[in-house]
Amino acid sequence: MSQSTISVRMDDTLKKDFDNVCNELGLSMTTAVTLLAKKMTREKRLPFDVSIDPFYSEENMARLRKSIAQMESTGGKIHNVE
Repeated sequence: MSQSTISVRMDDTLKKDFDNVCNELGLSMTTAVTLLAKKMTREKRLPFDVSIDPFYSEENMARLRKSIAQMESTGGKIHNVE
């Protein structure tokens, strides 16, 4: 079987953390990426859920901006919520 090389760019900290997890599992990063590729190829999907945090939705961000503007225009005070 012939092999190909791929190159992946990621943040240095992410790479270090990924390598540490792989080592704890007794895997190399190459083996982990190969497992991912095989599972995705077999199932034709991502093998995990991908979602967007609703906190960062445009609707919520607009509401936060409006609240901040209202607070700033009325001299409101910031309170810590516990």
